[in-house]
Amino acid sequence: MRAALTWRDKAEQCIYDLAFKPDGTQLIIAAGNRLLVYDTSDGTLIQPLKGHKDTVYCVAYAKDGKRFASGSADKSVIIWTSKLEGILKYTHNDSIQCVSYNPLTHQLASCSSSDFGLWSPEQKSVSKHKTSSKITCCSWTNDGQYLALGMFNGIVSIRNKNGEEKVKIERTGGASSPIWSICWNPSRDEHNDILAVADWGQKLSFYQLSGKQIGKDRMLNFDPCCVSYFTKGEYILLGGSDKQVSLFTKDGVRLGTIGEQSSWVWTCKVKPDSNYVAVGCQDGTISFYQLIFSTVHGLYKDRYAYRDSMTDVIVQHLITEQKVRIKGRELVKKIAIYKNRLAIQMPEKILIYELYSDDSSDMYYRVKEKIVKKFECNLLVVCSDHIILCQEKRLQCLSFSGIKEREWLMESLIRYIKVIGGPPGREGLLVGLKNGQILKIFVDNVFAIVLLKQSTAVRCLDMSASRNKLAVVDENDTCLVYDIHTKELLFQEPNANSVAWNTQCEDMLCFSGGGYLNIKASNFPVHQQKLQGFVVGYNGSKIFCLHVFSMSAVEVPQSAPMYQYLERKMFKEAYQIACLGVTDTDWKELAMEALEGLEFETAKKAFTRVRDLRYLELISSIEERKKHGENNNELFLADVYAYQGKFHEAAKLYKKSGHENLALNMYSDLRMFDYAKDFLGSGDPKDTKMLIKKQADWAKNINEPKAAVEMYLSAGEHMKAIEISGDHGWVDMLIEIARKLDKAEREPLSKCAFYFKKLDNPGYAAETYMKVGDLKALVHLHVETHRWEEAFALSEKHPEFKDDVYVPYAQWLAENDRFEEAQKAFHKAGRQSEAVRVLEQLTHNAVVESRFNDAAYYYWMLSMQCLDIAQENEQQKTEMLQKFHHFQHLAEVYHVYHSIQRYTELVPLCYRCSTNNPLLNNLGNVCINCRQPFVFSASSYEVLHLVEFYLEDGITDEEAVALIDLEVPRLNKRENKWQEMMSDHAQSLRLDDNTDIIEDDDPFTAKLSFEQGGSEFVPVIVNRAVLQSMSRRDVLIKRWPKPLRWQYYRSLLPDASITMCPSCFQMFHTEDYELLVLQHSCCPFCRRRIDESNQ
Repeated sequence: MRAALTWRDKAEQCIYDLAFKPDGTQLIIAAGNRLLVYDTSDGTLIQPLKGHKDTVYCVAYAKDGKRFASGSADKSVIIWTSKLEGILKYTHNDSIQCVSYNPLTHQLASCSSSDFGLWSPEQKSVSKHKTSSKITCCSWTNDGQYLALGMFNGIVSIRNKNGEEKVKIERTGGASSPIWSICWNPSRDEHNDILAVADWGQKLSFYQLSGKQIGKDRMLNFDPCCVSYFTKGEYILLGGSDKQVSLFTKDGVRLGTIGEQSSWVWTCKVKPDSNYVAVGCQDGTISFYQLIFSTVHGLYKDRYAYRDSMTDVIVQHLITEQKVRIKGRELVKKIAIYKNRLAIQMPEKILIYELYSDDSSDMYYRVKEKIVKKFECNLLVVCSDHIILCQEKRLQCLSFSGIKEREWLMESLIRYIKVIGGPPGREGLLVGLKNGQILKIFVDNVFAIVLLKQSTAVRCLDMSASRNKLAVVDENDTCLVYDIHTKELLFQEPNANSVAWNTQCEDMLCFSGGGYLNIKASNFPVHQQKLQGFVVGYNGSKIFCLHVFSMSAVEVPQSAPMYQYLERKMFKEAYQIACLGVTDTDWKELAMEALEGLEFETAKKAFTRVRDLRYLELISSIEERKKHGENNNELFLADVYAYQGKFHEAAKLYKKSGHENLALNMYSDLRMFDYAKDFLGSGDPKDTKMLIKKQADWAKNINEPKAAVEMYLSAGEHMKAIEISGDHGWVDMLIEIARKLDKAEREPLSKCAFYFKKLDNPGYAAETYMKVGDLKALVHLHVETHRWEEAFALSEKHPEFKDDVYVPYAQWLAENDRFEEAQKAFHKAGRQSEAVRVLEQLTHNAVVESRFNDAAYYYWMLSMQCLDIAQENEQQKTEMLQKFHHFQHLAEVYHVYHSIQRYTELVPLCYRCSTNNPLLNNLGNVCINCRQPFVFSASSYEVLHLVEFYLEDGITDEEAVALIDLEVPRLNKRENKWQEMMSDHAQSLRLDDNTDIIEDDDPFTAKLSFEQGGSEFVPVIVNRAVLQSMSRRDVLIKRWPKPLRWQYYRSLLPDASITMCPSCFQMFHTEDYELLVLQHSCCPFCRRRIDESNQ
């Protein structure tokens, strides 16, 4: 650190205080009874301010720069504006010793010998507070909450914004150590507020806001008159009776002198946010200094050590960006670093550190040796076992214990020194002198080796990795490169301030200068890019650059030198450069260039780097071919061009090397069919057809199906064209193809028909099957599409397909609940067993699912089916009639059970003998008295007033009906009382409501008599006379088809109407029947449809 005087002026009176305007442009100085306002840039006096009548002791500027205040021995305080106008004045009872503005507000603290006042623009008056001793100095905390007062009796009083004392610090020494200056550290990084206190007991002390002292008192050996911090609190300025301004660390460690004066220093302050210091002295001298903090640092490869806060050393790993701080309590004068060693020179000693481990990323240092001795040197170097001190022309080699082992005396001043490596204890040093001489010195050898001598002074040196070349920057900013062995100047470049060889590449160096970074490879032209600072190291693709006080590792792609090598086809050298660090694009370019140059080894490495498996496979295949004796470089290059996309060049090379087929395959694989056709010209038609087929395959793969179809048709690939058309549902295209095909081409036509069926175009499918003559497929088509009329017509012409039509038709009818039609279809197909099986399954399902009404219906259907079979098949007649009666019985049982589920009580009445029967009857559905079978209503299952009668032998069914229809008139009978209603779906008897005379001389009633108590049933058998006496309206007849006999029933209650279904012959109360027919439009039992018009 050194101080450069910027300007100086002298007033006639003592300078007691000064203050900077917060923006740093003006300096306010208290000189005598005036304020002097200076321009800080050049020391020009802007204006003297008069307002006080006696000596001005203090001045302070508000933080926002709008106002400043001055205090005088005339007991007054004046508030001034930034325009240098006085706007307000107030007084105390004694002379004003100090003033200070709150950093956050315009609240002003003014302190006199007996009290202090707090004023702000919002207040009408100044609030004053008495003190027990004279106040010599004051300072606000950063947050403006507390004001510290320094007293002449050695006490520090800390007050809040209202003036109330919160902390009182009573110091040792008391009144014998009056406090002369205090200041709070302005740093916002500190966890606690820290107060620096300077007293005339010649001590510097530090305190927390709580009053607790930090560390011990620092002895000064002079009376301090002023203490102030730098803007960020990193340093302290102290001036006083020693007639100089001293720089201290924030912890109170003295670093050096800023400027020696000829009288006491009463005030010194730092210009805000800068390294400029203003000093005011007893004799009126005003000095303005610039502090220049020199960079103290050391670099070895990727480790950079530098001084921080003047007393600390930070070691930075430039690659990993790790940092470690080594704290010190003394000024760091020199730093040297080498491998695992670190040397730090302090005023009275040198500390040598070593790394804890050999790990390249280890950042933890420990003290290895301590040389307690004062050394004066210009440069410091550390090796594995030695330290080297440079003193003007002299080099001294000391062991870590401080013993001088060797000394070298040079011809001229030493300008540059650097360790260039070597075995421990035998390292080599590169030394550059002012007279242009460059030497190499080994620490174990007393003789220096002169490498070369140039005419200009040396500023910077570096040796290449193999120690064959030497780069020098001279005092003319020229970079010169020499061959060490021949001493020949290889080249030189202008505008250089520092130079560094690449540690990983012999032929690369970089140098900086004029705001540019210059990279030079071999003897190629220099590549430039902008860079501020000095180059101090070059490792791989990283350039270590020192700019102002910070070191950074700049990642520099080595693209430019790599391309310089590529232009000269120097592939191996280009690869070495690329390994230092280039972009992926550069790697690809290197790989391609090497591949085109048939430098396969370099190309393979480069493609491996970018992980391009495609080109690696190509190189591998070429190497295999070379192993098998193939050495046609034109063919290899053609393959390379094809991979690179240079297809026309590849085709030319293929043709040149006699491999036209490879060119044709390439164009085909790339779908460049037009180029392929041009390449073919008027060649072999087979090749042309193959090309069209490949083109069609490609069109199919890229979702151009229409083009593919046309191409396949052109190439005669009908099946592929049909498949594409079918998959895309192009019916028009398919029928066009089908109609153009010859009928002998059965496979493609069948494929067309398949797609027509799939695409729901049975008409086109039928046309195609007809063209092929595949009648069986045509029948199946009609059946699958349920076009039954066409199927029936075809089966009529070709009876061999009868089963193929009617069986599926019957199944379809059954699936659609059209059982009667299904049975007819099964019959027609000769599949009577299937018809019965379907109904049996349906019946079983209905019973399992408790659908008893449906079960009754299906059993009735089954019975009728059996009756039909009995009529047609004489062999099965007996069996089928048994099944008929069985199924009829089951139909009635399930129909009854359907009603029983809904009704809880049915009491049967026998209408033959008028006996009430119990609900549970062991005899079954017959009267317990006369054994007459009951006739039940098929809806309510009440016993109907019907009695079944039988015909005498010899009377046929037709004769019986004729006799009943004759009906002989009888006197006093029910004339016009009964009305018979006939329709095609029911036979009903109705009684006229006006009937009032009933006579009992009916011959039928006489036949109802029976022998009481008999266990055998005596049926009612009638002759012709009885039949003739019956009224047609009283008789219901079940006209069963043959071979069954008809059944006859006589109604015994003419006032209750009964209806019988002509299909299933079930009996109902007429009202129930009509209601059910209205609800369901069918018979409740057999479900025979009944048109509304007939109801």
